[in-house]
Amino acid sequence: MIYMDNAATSFPKPESVYQAMDDFNRLVGANPGRGSNQQSLKAGSVMVEAREALARLFNIDDGSQIALMPNVTEALNVGLKGILRKGDHVITTSMEHNSVARPLYALSRLGVEWTAVQCDNNGRLDPGDIKNAIKANTRLICILHVSNLTGTIMPVQEVGQIARENNLLFMVDCAQSAGVLPLDVKKQHIDLLAFTGHKSLLGPQGTGGLYVKPGIKIEPLKVGGTGSLSEFLEHPQMMPDLLESGTHNTPGIAGLLAGLRYIEQTGVEAIRAREIKIAAMLWDGMKSIAGLRVYGPDSLDDRGAVFAFNFDDIDCGEVSMTLDYEFGIISRSGTHCAPLAHKTIGTLESGTCRLSPGYFTTEAEVLAVIKALEAISARK
Repeated sequence: MIYMDNAATSFPKPESVYQAMDDFNRLVGANPGRGSNQQSLKAGSVMVEAREALARLFNIDDGSQIALMPNVTEALNVGLKGILRKGDHVITTSMEHNSVARPLYALSRLGVEWTAVQCDNNGRLDPGDIKNAIKANTRLICILHVSNLTGTIMPVQEVGQIARENNLLFMVDCAQSAGVLPLDVKKQHIDLLAFTGHKSLLGPQGTGGLYVKPGIKIEPLKVGGTGSLSEFLEHPQMMPDLLESGTHNTPGIAGLLAGLRYIEQTGVEAIRAREIKIAAMLWDGMKSIAGLRVYGPDSLDDRGAVFAFNFDDIDCGEVSMTLDYEFGIISRSGTHCAPLAHKTIGTLESGTCRLSPGYFTTEAEVLAVIKALEAISARK
């Protein structure tokens, strides 16, 4: 099998990730924050260390401002629904994933005003269009860092500066960038950062979270047991307990911590350099194939390792199935949970096939993918 769907979830993981999860399940097993026994304290230390590793990666001063959650979708729902109220105005881009678009669609039916600023047909955003969309009732700007469709890298720092100059909150969805592109909440003026653990952070599925800048008032999406202030019916108001209810996926967080440590040891710059090298091989090969169109920016400096493409007159689902069943290559086809982005680049009706190599993709695998695409092209 050649795995080319890292934009959906990274695979394989570092061996240390698998080992950390197995060790937790076999040697610890307890719930964090549920009692003062040694095993519960060990589980709690995993949570603290994971927050601290995330804080180092994102240049966050206080790791307790990071709430750990099952995925970035929950994190985005918490951020959007915890801040926006009837009469508020929120600005996004036309490239957002449904994890942002669907909560905002629901909120718009409850009186929240939503503007999706139009990007160009390569998914690129002009920060000036964000500035021009600001209104008297604008409360929040929320954008993704990297598109899961075109790989387009958004001008996060420039938009963050616009938000800061206009006293607006700024939330970033870094599902496709955390672990492979630099993220600095101070430099980029990020007030809320939603992340997932199972992509370029190299952790397992079922992990993610939300950073909330100190001083921001946010309402929890759910309340319940936290292991803290249990004698009161009122839910705790301090972070991270405010946004964390119920038993955590602590074995998964142990795996996420191992992935974060791998990234620290390797270095984000080295990971990005490897990504660009592999992406350049794949992209150069794809561009040389007759009848194959790749969507997104022309420069790898402006995109992540995500390549949406179509063949002339071949359904994207057929291409993906052929790659899988004939060549053992795992890709993804369809609308990728991003209909707004497909509408932006003109592929909403057709969908696309998507290839997304990762840090562990080899040069030999890329060459095999190119040969498979050439074979499919030759059949037309």
